[in-house]
Amino acid sequence: MKLGFGVEATSGAARAATVTLPRGTFQTPVFMPVGTRATVRALTVDQLEMLGAQIILGNTYHLMLRPGAELISDMGGLHRFEDWRGRMLTDSGGFQVFSLAPKVDDDGVTFKSVYDGSSHRFTPETAVRVQELIGADIAMVLDVCPPLPSPTAVIRKAMDRTSAWAAIQRSIHRRDDQVQFGIVQGGTDLDLRREHAARITEVGFDGYGIGGLSVGESKADMFPAIAATTGVLPADRPRYLMGVGDPLSLVEGVARGIDMFDCVLPTRLARHGTVLTSTGKLQIRNATFARDDRPLDQACSCPTCARHTRAYLRHLQQVGEQTAATLLTIHNLAYLLGLMAAMRTAIVNGSFERLRADIIEVWGPI
Repeated sequence: MKLGFGVEATSGAARAATVTLPRGTFQTPVFMPVGTRATVRALTVDQLEMLGAQIILGNTYHLMLRPGAELISDMGGLHRFEDWRGRMLTDSGGFQVFSLAPKVDDDGVTFKSVYDGSSHRFTPETAVRVQELIGADIAMVLDVCPPLPSPTAVIRKAMDRTSAWAAIQRSIHRRDDQVQFGIVQGGTDLDLRREHAARITEVGFDGYGIGGLSVGESKADMFPAIAATTGVLPADRPRYLMGVGDPLSLVEGVARGIDMFDCVLPTRLARHGTVLTSTGKLQIRNATFARDDRPLDQACSCPTCARHTRAYLRHLQQVGEQTAATLLTIHNLAYLLGLMAAMRTAIVNGSFERLRADIIEVWGPI
């Protein structure tokens, strides 16, 4: 197999594992910063490496429009184009496409570019071809992501199209140094989730994404849907909960057998002055921090917390300095990456449930 998956320890359904790819490894549970347009916003690759990020994302939809998959391929692939030396995953862009209310048929989608309004056609075949040109380590299939809530008939149609497209994409994928993940849909209906997980598993992918969640449904609906899905997915393959990045969902996802996560949350929050800390969120714009000489989080050793005060960071945010986005993004990602590392350690040493309770106390209730 092109992908290796070795579980080192478990705690209930939670697991600490190593994923081996043709171009390297990463350890789980893992949070993957989102680099939509070939960069994690406000950061350099040096800063990402300093933070210890193991794997990042690129977005097929955006990259195929700007600068174009052929150009990226001509420049040596996305790793070389942005000089990222870690692992990389490309989302097919299905979520972004479907957020644009495209014209959907059984063969693909037609949509307009967010950049210039030009019309584009995206098919399962396109998704494979473009991602093989981009050259990430992990390529996600094109799926149909229905909004929630949706009628059962809409969700089932999305499942059927996603399944048909998955089979096509699996049959034509050829790049030897790239693995391919399928995606499970089914909304928050537990029976539909189990059914679709079984159908996608039958196609036989290297790993499996859980899509169509964290799109507005409550956590009380999301968490059972995750458990229903992981209960069917094969235990010897990585499981990826797509688009989820708040601390509570991360620990509850891990507790239900998820290995991989991604989300724009920590970077987007940082750009708007919201900070993730060991005691919860804080909004650095608040006037109460104008003379606060403490770091953002006294439990954090990231470069931002090691050097700068809340007062200084508030000043940067208030006057619109771009440096504010960089410094706050460094902290938010350091917090989430550290949280994932702590979960891995806790799974290995048998203290995961205690850590889970601590996280729920700060970020809950469920």
